[in-house]
Amino acid sequence: MHRSWAALLLLACAAGHAQQQVVKPPIAVYWMSVETAAGMGLPGIDGLMAGMMGPRAASGRRLVLQLGSQRPAEGAPRADHFIPAAMNMGASLPLVTPARPRPEPEERETGLPEGMEEPKGRMLVYWGCGEAVRPGQPVVIDFARVARGEKPAGLVSRRVAAGSPPAPGRSRTYGDWPNPQDQKPVPANASLRGEHQVRGNYSPDIRFVLGEGHDFMDRVELAVAPRGAGAAQVRWNAVGTATGYFATAMGAAEGKGGEEVVFWSSSEVQEMGSMLMSYVPPGEVARLIREKVVLAPSVTECTVPAEVLKRAGGAMMLHFIAYGPEANFAHPPRPQDPKQPWEPLWAVKARFKSTASTLLGEESAASERRAGRPREERAAEPAREERAAEPARKPAAPDPVKEGIEVLRGIFRR
Repeated sequence: MHRSWAALLLLACAAGHAQQQVVKPPIAVYWMSVETAAGMGLPGIDGLMAGMMGPRAASGRRLVLQLGSQRPAEGAPRADHFIPAAMNMGASLPLVTPARPRPEPEERETGLPEGMEEPKGRMLVYWGCGEAVRPGQPVVIDFARVARGEKPAGLVSRRVAAGSPPAPGRSRTYGDWPNPQDQKPVPANASLRGEHQVRGNYSPDIRFVLGEGHDFMDRVELAVAPRGAGAAQVRWNAVGTATGYFATAMGAAEGKGGEEVVFWSSSEVQEMGSMLMSYVPPGEVARLIREKVVLAPSVTECTVPAEVLKRAGGAMMLHFIAYGPEANFAHPPRPQDPKQPWEPLWAVKARFKSTASTLLGEESAASERRAGRPREERAAEPAREERAAEPARKPAAPDPVKEGIEVLRGIFRR
C-alpha cells in the first residue's frame, strides 16, 4: 500500500512538472511610475531623510517613463510615447537614450575615507501610533560603531518584492522621460485615461489603454493637531484608490552623548521603512497590512507619541505615502493551455502612489497660524529670514551626524 501511494505521488509530481508552462522574457518592458505629491519641505531635515531614502518629489504631479528592450536600435535609438489628449502635454513624450558614462576604475578603501571624521551621534528608532511609546523602545544605533562595521543590535527592516524598472544596465537599448531634451512639468489637470502607444526603432509597437481606476491618485491632505501631553495627531483624507498607508518622521536634537537623530514609523511592529516610502505592489501591501507594518486603507489617523517629539526637540518632518494600484499588460496574452509556451513581445507596468509631507510639533502649529500664503512659502520664511540676518559664512566643515547618515545609507537602502 505504501509503495502504491509513493508511485501515485511520483506520477502526480511528474504530471505537475509536465504541466509547467514555458515563459520567455518579453523583448521590451515599459514602466510608468505615476505620483501625486503634496506638502512642504525643510532643507535640514529633508537632507537627512534624503540621505537615507533618496530625494523626495516636489509638490505636484510627476511621471517617470522607462523603456528597456533587448533589441539593438536601427541607427540612433529613438522612441516616443504617444499620450492621450487628456494629458494636455502635446501629442507625445520623447524617450531619450542617455549617454553611457565612461566607467571609472574602482578604488578599494580601508577604514574611513580620507578627511572624514569618525561619525558621531546616534539614531533613536521608534515605531507605532499612540500617545505613548511601546515597551522596549527606542532601538539605539551608534554611528561610530556602524562606521567600524558593527551591525546595529535589534535593528529590523523587511525586504519588499517591488521589482526593478528598466535601466540602461539591464537593457540592450534604453530610453526614458523626463530627460535633458524634454522635462516639461505635468499639468495639474493631466489625466492618463485613454489610449497609449509607444513606438521606437528598438522595440515592438506597444499599445494599451488606462481606465478610470488607473490615473493620478487624489492628493493627500494632512492635518496635524496636538494631543495629550505633547503627542501629535496626524489625520488624512481617505484616498480613493489607496491600498494602504505608511508614515515616517525624522528630527534631530542635542542629546547627552552628542547630536541625535530621532526616527519614527507608523508600523505597529519595528520597521525602518527603507523600502516602504516608494512604490509597493498591491499584493505586497496586503501582506504588510497583515503583518501590521502598513496601515489599512480604512485608517485615516495616527498619533506620533509624545516621547518621540520630545526627544527630537519638539519638531519633526513627517513623510506620508498612500500606495496605489497597478495596471499590467502584455502582448500576446498568456495562453491558457500550460503546454503552450508564452513568448510575449512586450510587457507594461503602470504603478501609482500619492505622497505628502508636513512639519510636526510646536513650529508646525505656529506656521499654520500664519495666514495669506501657501504652506510651502510659510515653511520657507524662517530660513529666508535667518539667511538675511546672518553675515556671509565660510563653507561649513563636514557634519559628523550627516556623515553618520551616509554610513547608514548602505543599511537602509539595500
